[in-house]
Amino acid sequence: MSDEGVLDPWVVEWMAANPERAKPFEDLVPELLELARGDYGPQRTQEMAHVDDEQVGAVPVRIYRGEGEPTGLVVYFHGGGYVIGSIGLMDGVAREIAHASGAVVVSVGYRLAPEHPYPAGLDDCVSVTRWALDASERFGLPSSAVAVAGESAGGNLAATVSLRLRDLGGASPAGQVLLYPGVAGSRLHPSMTEFDGLVISRKAGERYWEAYSAGRDLDDDPYAAPLSAPSLAGLPPALVLLGGCDMLRDEGRAYAARLRADGVEVDEVCYPGQPHGFINFGFPAAGLAFGQTGAWLRRTFERARTVDGGRTTGPSRSPTP
Repeated sequence: MSDEGVLDPWVVEWMAANPERAKPFEDLVPELLELARGDYGPQRTQEMAHVDDEQVGAVPVRIYRGEGEPTGLVVYFHGGGYVIGSIGLMDGVAREIAHASGAVVVSVGYRLAPEHPYPAGLDDCVSVTRWALDASERFGLPSSAVAVAGESAGGNLAATVSLRLRDLGGASPAGQVLLYPGVAGSRLHPSMTEFDGLVISRKAGERYWEAYSAGRDLDDDPYAAPLSAPSLAGLPPALVLLGGCDMLRDEGRAYAARLRADGVEVDEVCYPGQPHGFINFGFPAAGLAFGQTGAWLRRTFERARTVDGGRTTGPSRSPTP
């Protein structure tokens, strides 16, 4: 498709056949929140040799591992506007990333708003990422072969974890995979109006942000809205994947531009005609996006191993959080 902002005809047909799944989730009443945080997911598309539920401190994680030696380790943060979603609901995304990249994937069950507003969820994600950097040797991997990834709100968390760890000093991820990330806080970009109501809506986004921020003005807090960071210099290389018909397209594109301007290596890909959540729904374009993600992660991990002298620090085995 030449016009990225024209909805893919396949998607139009899918939405007509699945109107409830394409409807924005705007009601945060407890009963609906419970359903939208369930420990169930779509039909499995990729079988893993090992899938283990563990705890990192008080944070639940699910660890996915295929056969053979892993290429690296990915700490994955699911989407859901900081208020919904779960390890179970995004089980398919974690499996696809693990399959495409050949990496161990650690999916994080971070705390959600409104019960746990910012920075609780971010603190959980930072904690698990620091654990992964320390525990990489348990997979036979150097700490340099650890990346973060997430979609939508999880893309925000992958970006803000990278920022927080840069500012704290010490070990940082080798790369960050930002899948249609929300990075602007409550500030609006043109695509927010252009594609309002297509899978997500401004009304839903406002409610989610209100819950996450607990009513505080966080638009200038870089750990909540990373597009507002004074500098993005020194962050790890980034893969930014966008949907051409996504409300979050323009802020994700602006973040990729800011990263480049501050000297960060960025690969940016926009999938024409795709709405928000297209990888979560398993649309045909999702296969292309997972393939792009897997290839980028493999290159990133290979480069990390080369820079690290190809060292590993122990035999490949299951971790004990």
